[in-house]
Amino acid sequence: MARENQLTPTNPPKIRAVILDYGEVLCHQPTTEALERMASIFKIDPKTFLPIYQSTRAPYDRGDLPPTEYWHKFAAQSGVKIDAKTIAHVRQLDMDQWSEINEPMVRWLERIHSGGYKTAILSNMPVDMIAHMRNNFTWIRHFDHQVFSAEARSAKPEPEIYQACIKALGMPPQETLFIDDREENLQQARAAGIRGIRYQSVEHLRGELQKLGFPILPQ
Repeated sequence: MARENQLTPTNPPKIRAVILDYGEVLCHQPTTEALERMASIFKIDPKTFLPIYQSTRAPYDRGDLPPTEYWHKFAAQSGVKIDAKTIAHVRQLDMDQWSEINEPMVRWLERIHSGGYKTAILSNMPVDMIAHMRNNFTWIRHFDHQVFSAEARSAKPEPEIYQACIKALGMPPQETLFIDDREENLQQARAAGIRGIRYQSVEHLRGELQKLGFPILPQ
């Protein structure tokens, strides 16, 4: 009997904090129309614009490049020239296309925060979008901590940004749950001891949370 008890796995620690990604978790992916508007400025095929855009973002998200320099460089790589007025327009379009909020997830954030759970946002985000969020999204107050790549000077899946979030929350990583739409980001979170769920839909998240016995579910 003693041997059986030794082989019985212990229950995992109770989740006391929830970390949420922003892009494609708290907001929806840019619409086809929004991507077409951006692609047309750089004379890029709309079907290939998003992969090119995503593959060039790391230095911008990390804060290594200021907005004007990033968009000048992006234009040069696309073989086009843009002036200051066009850059200002592109910066606004970029913020707008990431502003279609996933309302059920925002309501869930509000519920878990009011339910006593510590909360943090952990997102790869450039300075433009950080300012846009803080100026326009009142629901950001439901995050106890905000960890953005451009301010942390580290971007997922780099280990440093996860450690910054853990430090901000001030609790063991095993008691935190991270929800992100990208598996490579979750792999690094798990390596840091954080539990993770890959976001696919509200319905899928609800099922995964039920498996964990998490008491507050998204509606």
